[in-house]
Amino acid sequence: MSSKYDVLVIGGGNAALCAAISARRAGASVVVLEGAPKFYRGGNTRHTRNMRCAHDAATEILTGPYTEDEFWEDLQRVTGGQTDEELARHMIRESKDILNWIVEQGVRWQPSLGGTLSLGRTNSFFLGGGRAMLNALYLTAEQLGVDVHYDAEVTDLLIEDGMFLGVRLKRPIDGATEIRATSLVAAAGGFEANIEWLREHWGEAADNFLIRGTPYNRGSILKMLLAKGVQEVGDPTQCHAVAIDARAPKFDGGIITRHDSVVFGIVVNKYAQRFYDEGEDIWPKRYAIWGRLVAAQPDQIAYIIFDSTVVTSFMPTLFPPIAGATVAELAGKLTLDPAALERTIADFNAAVRPGTFDHTILDDCRTEGIAPAKTHWARRIETPPYLAYPVRPGITFTYLGTRVNREARMVMKDGRPSANMFAAGEIMAGNVLGKGYAAGIGMTIGSVFGRIAGREAARHARN
Repeated sequence: MSSKYDVLVIGGGNAALCAAISARRAGASVVVLEGAPKFYRGGNTRHTRNMRCAHDAATEILTGPYTEDEFWEDLQRVTGGQTDEELARHMIRESKDILNWIVEQGVRWQPSLGGTLSLGRTNSFFLGGGRAMLNALYLTAEQLGVDVHYDAEVTDLLIEDGMFLGVRLKRPIDGATEIRATSLVAAAGGFEANIEWLREHWGEAADNFLIRGTPYNRGSILKMLLAKGVQEVGDPTQCHAVAIDARAPKFDGGIITRHDSVVFGIVVNKYAQRFYDEGEDIWPKRYAIWGRLVAAQPDQIAYIIFDSTVVTSFMPTLFPPIAGATVAELAGKLTLDPAALERTIADFNAAVRPGTFDHTILDDCRTEGIAPAKTHWARRIETPPYLAYPVRPGITFTYLGTRVNREARMVMKDGRPSANMFAAGEIMAGNVLGKGYAAGIGMTIGSVFGRIAGREAARHARN
């Protein structure tokens, strides 16, 4: 048995819901297949807080303009130029409309957070966070007449010569074992929760990775699409990865396991050695490099070390810091060599030069004569108790995905656009993010390309 829709959306997060709403508002009949149970619906969107959109002037929630050119410069900087410029600029341009469009779908903003995040001008924060945003989108979709099914695992995609025909289901939905549709929108996330797949590219190091988000993003839809002729984009080892507390759960730790304290101290590996500039750039533009940095260290473990003078300078996390009255005591609690940690901190303190500390700018507090240097926000670590957080790589989402064009239409391996297959969100983020990350851009990719994919899928269905 099978049923038929104009547009079938696979996924249940921000990108999927934006696509479903967009398609439905364009007059299409729409079904959403969310592989997770209802309580866990929404993928990684559940854990998000904000979205980065271009805007030409300050608003009630944003403190100043963030132009298309500045957004593009930030994206170039964090990706090292590894981005599809045409698609990226298209996304940035479209993001200006999203700020209002998303509100029209029931999502509400709150005044931006200040402090060390430095996002008050660039990023809009969801009132109630990601789960509240999701609930608003689901409510709107359902009120519009979108059919939503949970625990709806797709086992096969029916595709012939680049033409999507339908899906097969692990278990029947309303008695149907297949669902046919005129257009497909794939918005099912990356493969970050598939440790076996990560291990293919990272080796045994992948066993020490923690997955910040949903355990349901195993990449099954992505793997099917690539096997059925869709062109891939992106490096399978590139991902949005941050340093999160090593005490966090294997999956779904979310935002409260992330550490924003790196710029206020130093980071050492299991040999008590520093390995990167902790003050390289403003934190929202550099926090997402630390997952990969820690992944490259022995046993994929590192420790953020600071002292009592900075404990109120950053957002607290779920786990308290580990404390020691002396550096040697702290080292013992971290199972580090006390002499090695004492030497590292002493060398760092000796290299710190006087300056005027200001975490909101690239200040002049720096080191000299030490490698790696700390180029900004360098202050001596000398006031007990001494504190530390153990951290491991926390993978948010992977960048290997499906290549798309400006219409969010998937591109086949022979270079031709697919007749009726579209993609949005993490499953195609590698078109924009070749590497690196800037806070809030994952939600931008999902919202912008979700809206486009839904609109274009509906247009194909109507024609």
